[in-house]
Amino acid sequence: MRNLDFTIVLPYITLFIRGSLIAIEITALAVMMGVVIGTFVGMGKMSRIFIIRALCTVYVEVIRGTPLLVQILIFYFGLPQLTGYSLSEFPAAVIALGINSGGYVAEIVRGGILAVDKGQMEAARSLGMSYAQAMRYIILPQAFKKMIPPLGNEFITLLKNSSLATTIGFPELTRAAQVVAGNTYRPFEPYITAALFYLIMTLSFTQLLGVVERRLARSD
Repeated sequence: MRNLDFTIVLPYITLFIRGSLIAIEITALAVMMGVVIGTFVGMGKMSRIFIIRALCTVYVEVIRGTPLLVQILIFYFGLPQLTGYSLSEFPAAVIALGINSGGYVAEIVRGGILAVDKGQMEAARSLGMSYAQAMRYIILPQAFKKMIPPLGNEFITLLKNSSLATTIGFPELTRAAQVVAGNTYRPFEPYITAALFYLIMTLSFTQLLGVVERRLARSD
């Protein structure tokens, strides 16, 4: 490989670091939003009330059946046309990623609840607990423990997908690479640098997730 010079990236290294921190920030906020949405939607998919179950199912299918990039563009460019109010890049990215995450977290939550032995619910009801109380105090705490590994994987996936926010001009890591490529007229080095930053972040979180999984396995 000729004419490669990664020293051109060094003056912009703080830009890459700042972009990485922003990517982690919007991912963390989006996952927290996704957990809240996904918990209610996941439980809603198991509801005995048809309309609730149907609405939650439609939400999950729409989110999982449409590209995240299109969802981001809808929130940033489409909603202002309908509502007359525009969102800045940061909330638009967080909301779009959070709502997208909610569709996937809903299935994680549903799977975690189904993984809890049915006898737990029966025992709780026999003690006089309502369905909501049994869910809150008995089922969900046990299900959450089973959901931690897939939720960690969802965080890592969303961290990589946060690069799509660059399409609305959001200054995250991929956008930093675009800026450097535009300033230096050398795209290879900046994009490889951005890829390395993503790789370092995902490997770090993967290792952290592995530690958590091992501790959970020892506690069982």
